[in-house]
Amino acid sequence: MTREPRVPRFLAALPAPVRWLAVPLALTCTVVVLIGSWGTPEKIEIPQPSARAAGYCRALAAALPQELLGHPRKDPKPASPYVAAWGAPPQRIVLRCGVPHPEALVDEKQAEITPTFNDVTWWPEPLKDGGYRLTVTQRAAFVELTVPRGATPNPLEAGAALSEAVAATVP
Repeated sequence: MTREPRVPRFLAALPAPVRWLAVPLALTCTVVVLIGSWGTPEKIEIPQPSARAAGYCRALAAALPQELLGHPRKDPKPASPYVAAWGAPPQRIVLRCGVPHPEALVDEKQAEITPTFNDVTWWPEPLKDGGYRLTVTQRAAFVELTVPRGATPNPLEAGAALSEAVAATVP
């Protein structure tokens, strides 16, 4: 006595060719969705600080919080003591320490009129996508913080939240 496979009621109403393709089609769609959700990793350029700045950057990396304004710390791969990140793309907040002097900052007097928190001056530079790049000026190492649009209600909040760690580690 041969036993016929039982077909679920919702599939029994469909023509045989559709039933035959239902499982392979469902598996293919699942694979496509999973592969598509992986995405491509965001490229973050790792700075090459001077030897003097590198020491300050390593100290800063150790002092940075595990959470920033509700975003958990998720450092990019490969790991570097000069790069830290919080959150996930496209809302990822990225800190890079030991970056070169900002090209748009042509006169240090510009930096004197920018926001200061805990004696740390952050020079804001609007980005094309609506976010901001905040750069610590008037310190022994330039520290850059990229805050994408929508990551925080006010991009300066991220700078203010990190100012204590910067003040304690970068003279």
